[in-house]
Amino acid sequence: MQQKKLAFIGAGNMSRSIISGLIQSGYDSKYILASNPSTPKLDKLSEEFGIQVTQSNDEACQFADAIILSVKPQMMGDMLKMLRENNDLSGKLFMSIAAGLPVSRLQEMLGGEYPIIRIMPNTPSLIGKGMSGLYADDTVNRDDKDYADFVMNAVGETVWVDDEDGINGVIAAAGSSPAYFFLFLQAMQEEAINMGFEESIARIMVQQAMLGAAEMVCHNPDIELSELRAQVTSKGGTTAAAVNTLLDEGLKETVSKAMRAAVARANEMAKQL
Repeated sequence: MQQKKLAFIGAGNMSRSIISGLIQSGYDSKYILASNPSTPKLDKLSEEFGIQVTQSNDEACQFADAIILSVKPQMMGDMLKMLRENNDLSGKLFMSIAAGLPVSRLQEMLGGEYPIIRIMPNTPSLIGKGMSGLYADDTVNRDDKDYADFVMNAVGETVWVDDEDGINGVIAAAGSSPAYFFLFLQAMQEEAINMGFEESIARIMVQQAMLGAAEMVCHNPDIELSELRAQVTSKGGTTAAAVNTLLDEGLKETVSKAMRAAVARANEMAKQL
């Protein structure tokens, strides 16, 4: 994969994670630059990864072949307005990891139909175990899509959606879902404490069970999730009693409602920004 000159506008945790993953995968640090208004994050990135840094978004834009837009959605309009007024944006690929901003809105902010890839990563990307959804319209060529895929594979797995509305499905299934699992684990830990276990013991039990279950899923891609569940659910046993309670209490319906609520909120946010 060709190593384009890549600039990050915004030096938050997600930018840092992607930079770290790229450097670990062999990306040359001289081809990476990050910009940010304040220096502490930039200094840390420079010291840790040897990349170039600047407080000027214009300098970042002029350096780059590809630009990752990693600022808060509500700040994007003003930032891109300055960028288009001060720079020639032709020939540049833009990749946005800002939630709620569709490609059409980003192109409006940029003042032209520049190639934009919308990316929805999740927080496990911070430890290289991410799941990112990507969308690109007809203005993006195959090479640019492959490049974006390469960049995000540095922090985990990727999936492309054919329709931009699919990004909201990615949010529900992957972007927001780590919080679902954390909530489930929290409930299990609290009940284990109620059963008399110390907090630290309860924590290690539920987190290790979660880790083991996830690894079993990953190591058995050809086995349906329902079958994996059945394999550890003996008829009439303790697991069956627990699982049947969850089902009787409407777990599947609750998960469905939660995911649909995430999609609905994503649609609302897109209209507000």
